[in-house]
This record gives sequence, structure tokens and C-alpha cells, in this order.
Amino acid sequence: MADSSFDIVSKVDKQEVSNALNQAAKEVAQRYDFKGVGASIEWSGDNVLIKANTAERVLAVLDVFETKLVHRKVSLKSLDFGEKEPKASGKEYRLEGSLKDGISQENAKKISKIIRDEAPKTVKARIEGDELRVTSKSRDDLQEVQRLLKSKDLDVALQYTNYR
Repeated sequence: MADSSFDIVSKVDKQEVSNALNQAAKEVAQRYDFKGVGASIEWSGDNVLIKANTAERVLAVLDVFETKLVHRKVSLKSLDFGEKEPKASGKEYRLEGSLKDGISQENAKKISKIIRDEAPKTVKARIEGDELRVTSKSRDDLQEVQRLLKSKDLDVALQYTNYR
């Protein structure tokens, strides 16, 4: 019998992120508590740029954006805003963040080590670029790996594809 396998990837649906950003921008433009504070959220190349006249307002806009992402089933782990400290530039506070797409080598090695140490011994994990291929003779072992990784608190959003 041939080996069964699946891929572990970390992909972000950019269309869903864009829709969430547009919804957040509309809400910020309409909400009373954001009137007259220069609050905005927009794309800045491939990054998300949030601006307002106080650091608290920047964090409030970020909270609105994160709420919209959760409603659209986009993991907040795929967003990278650093330490979430707005930077002042003149009278304006700014916060810039990016989308994390793909699994970094460091995270791939960490996931591979978890699989090697805690998964059934028949399971093998191989790093292929920005994803991992997990193979085993038993499909039950592969499902066990998925349960194991879901129980771990990793700092990357994982999806499981090409299950065969």
C-alpha cells in the first residue's frame, strides 16, 4: 500500500483580508468616537497602515480591523504588527503591519521537531520551501499529527491540504 500524505501550509486569503480592511475603514469613517481624530486604515503596498491622532485611537482601529478579520475567519496569527506600539510622527500616530504568508524556516523546523518527538514513529515530515509534507503508511497517524499540531500554541496559522 502506498504512503498517505498531507501538506502543512500557512496561506492567507488576501481577498478576505482586503474585504475586512474595507469594512473596517467604513466603520471607522462612520463611528462617532472616530470623528475628528484623523483615524484611518488603508493598504500601504502589501502592508496595512493605521493612522490616528492618539495612540489609543490607533489601537482602537486595530481592534475594529481584528474583529472584522475574525468575522471573515482569517486567523489573527497571520497578521504581524510587531509589538503593537504606535509610532508618533508629528501630530500623528501610525502603526504598520504585514501579512505573514508561508511558513518560515524557523517555524518549519520547530513543527518538524514536534512531529519527530511527539507523533507516532511511522510519521515523517519533510520541509519543502515554505510548507511541510507529512507522510505515513497509516492515515490514522496523519490525523493524530493534525490533532497534535492543533493542540500546540504555535505562532503561525496552519492549514492542512493535499490529504491523500
